[in-house]
Amino acid sequence: MTGKRYLRDGRAPIPADERTSAVMSRIRARNTGPELRLRSALRALGHTGYRLHVAGLPARPDIAFVGRKVAVLVHGCFWHGCPHCTPARPKSHRSFWNAKLKANQERDARKQQALEDLGWTVIVSWECRIKADAAGEAARVSEVLMRNLTSGRAAG
Repeated sequence: MTGKRYLRDGRAPIPADERTSAVMSRIRARNTGPELRLRSALRALGHTGYRLHVAGLPARPDIAFVGRKVAVLVHGCFWHGCPHCTPARPKSHRSFWNAKLKANQERDARKQQALEDLGWTVIVSWECRIKADAAGEAARVSEVLMRNLTSGRAAG
């Protein structure tokens, strides 16, 4: 990449290679590959009555079954610190990345607790698990939906 400069906001160290900034700027927060795969698998099971990225809720759940109060958080393994595949951390700027990823996990815990305090059932679905078996992850969500339906939380 020649000639293109990236504006920095001071929150992250400037990478040694400008291509790193270009790659990082293309990482999306919504409609990611794992999220799309899980939504497709949920539709295949007949679960279509969900809302996406509900702004009025803590954590803005990626998938929310509002009537049943079930929130699905689709977590990327790197950004949220997956306990299943333990992704490698960057080798440069280690102190920054360790603090950043730890803060992400702490924020995730706070947001999940806030949802639960509001009476929501929270399901965390990890990127690696969706890639390995999207249908299985959708089945896990489906079980919770069915449990909430039979326990008195009817869709509204």
